[in-house]
Amino acid sequence: MSRGQSISFSFPPFAGWVRRIILTCTGIYLAQIVLDRVFGIPFRRTEDWFALFPVDVVHGRIWELVGYSLAHDGFSHVFFNMLTLWFIGAYLERDWGPRRFIECYTFCVVGAALVTIAIAYTHFLGANPAIGTVGASGGIFGLLMAFGILYADQEMFLFPLPFRIKAKYLVGIWVVVAIVAVFEPANGVAVFAHLGGLLFGFLWVKFMPSRGMSYAATERYFGARNSYYRWKRRRAARKFEVYMRDHDRKVDFDEHGNYIPPDDNEKTNGGSKSGWVN
Repeated sequence: MSRGQSISFSFPPFAGWVRRIILTCTGIYLAQIVLDRVFGIPFRRTEDWFALFPVDVVHGRIWELVGYSLAHDGFSHVFFNMLTLWFIGAYLERDWGPRRFIECYTFCVVGAALVTIAIAYTHFLGANPAIGTVGASGGIFGLLMAFGILYADQEMFLFPLPFRIKAKYLVGIWVVVAIVAVFEPANGVAVFAHLGGLLFGFLWVKFMPSRGMSYAATERYFGARNSYYRWKRRRAARKFEVYMRDHDRKVDFDEHGNYIPPDDNEKTNGGSKSGWVN
């Protein structure tokens, strides 16, 4: 997607992780409706199966850090969340690729949950760690922030509204709405997930590697593994030096633990040095 062109959000692509998340959340919502109306299991009860309860998370139910994003409080909640995810997420996933997109989305979902838990235990504005939170808003607000930063001057047609708005202004409006919503008594602690998502979306764009967390983790893993093997080789070289010295023989290793042949071997081999290589 070119960052200098206007884009329409009328018919974004419906594929990849965006489609999987939308179908999963919609399917869970429909299943809750069926359980409620056909089997008599109250909607609120099934909602609690997925909800994020800070008091539960601190006692080990860490799956709630992600599970809460799969359930929603009602039709308008799931409809507008999934619509926004489709409009924003489809273009980000197309530009980033599926791996980086789902990493960012999950990062924001978990980050929003952590902010919600932290605020709940401060009891700020009546926040209570025993109150549950559901909805994908944390991850979606994170994607909004990422989109607003990366495509700040991108003009978008907001279907069905007949005018264009730059991405940075759209995100600014949502930030103001999220902040105002915090001080509405009826909203409860759940709105802090919106602010948490915005924060972690900002952190993702500003500080995460451009190739994503999994790539960075892989690079760090192999770097740490190679450092460990180099340390083992140097350690083995020192032990061998001590062993040979105890037997009145001298061997030499370089700073990497590579064996340095004696001068007579160098002449035999045409002056070249052999040894282990990394």
